[in-house]
Order: sequence, then C-alpha cells, then structure tokens
Amino acid sequence: MSRRKFLALLGGATVPAWVAGASAKELDYSKLHQLDAEDLAEQGMKTAYEALAADLRHHGIEPAAMAEEIDPDAPTYAVHISGRKYVVYSPEVTSNDYQSWGQATYLFFKIVNDQLAEINSKVRFYAINGGNDLGGLFLMPDDAIAARNSLPRREDWPYIPTDTAPWYGQFH
Repeated sequence: MSRRKFLALLGGATVPAWVAGASAKELDYSKLHQLDAEDLAEQGMKTAYEALAADLRHHGIEPAAMAEEIDPDAPTYAVHISGRKYVVYSPEVTSNDYQSWGQATYLFFKIVNDQLAEINSKVRFYAINGGNDLGGLFLMPDDAIAARNSLPRREDWPYIPTDTAPWYGQFH
C-alpha cells in the first residue's frame, strides 16, 4: 500500500504534498549563508552584509557601503545604507534582547530584498530557521514554494522575515 493510501485510510482529509508526490525542491544548503540572529543584533549587520558581496554581485547588485551607528549608553544600534537608517535596537524600538534578534533579522533581509526589488530581480533572499540557527538562501519564489511542499516541518520552510513578533515571519 502506498503512503498516500495509508494516510487516507487513517482519515486524513488532506495529504501532505511531500507524501502526495508534489514537485519536490531540495534546498542547496551548500549555498546557505550562516547569519545567526544574535550576531546580527550585536553589531554584526555590516560584517554579514559584506559576506554577501559575491552573491549580491552575482544577482546584479553592487553592494552598497554600510555604516554602523553604535551608542552603548542609550543603548542603540543602527545601520546606514543607501541613504537610509535602519534601527536594530533602541529604547524606543525594542524592549528586550529577543526583540532585537527578530528586528535585526527582519531588517537584514529587508535591506537585501529591497535591493533585489530595485533591480526587478525575481530572486529573493529567504530566511532558513531562526535565532542562532538563522541562515539565508537566494531563491526564486517558486523554488521556495516547492521547498515548502517537500519539507514536512513548517519550521524548516524558507520565509521572508517580517517585523511582527513573536516569530517574525517564520512558519510554525
């Protein structure tokens, strides 16, 4: 008996795509950029952005200069890029370390994806996992959807981070 028939006999009204034989998309984890949300939030945005330079150029983007603004007395951490300021944390924006991790993740992916959108690229920079296991992959939207169809755990699905706590766009 096939897995699909077996699950249907168990009363499942819907059969997961990975069982039903939907188009599977394996993610190429050798191209994963290890980011770590904690590192991003602790003055690591510039270093992480600079590490993407070769891939950004591959996708038609000349990496912009990123400057960091750090005020340990406030405390405040922000980055400046392409004439815009992105506040990672400050007393007005975040109230705890967890929020700064989510905010840093959201802003980092926003910066890269905004640059891809500016050149009308169909590729986007997708987050994989979160927290200390955060990584990023450049994918076409159809490839991200196909990967979601083939990965049984929602937490493993590629996603575009949002600015909404507590999961900041990660599937659960």
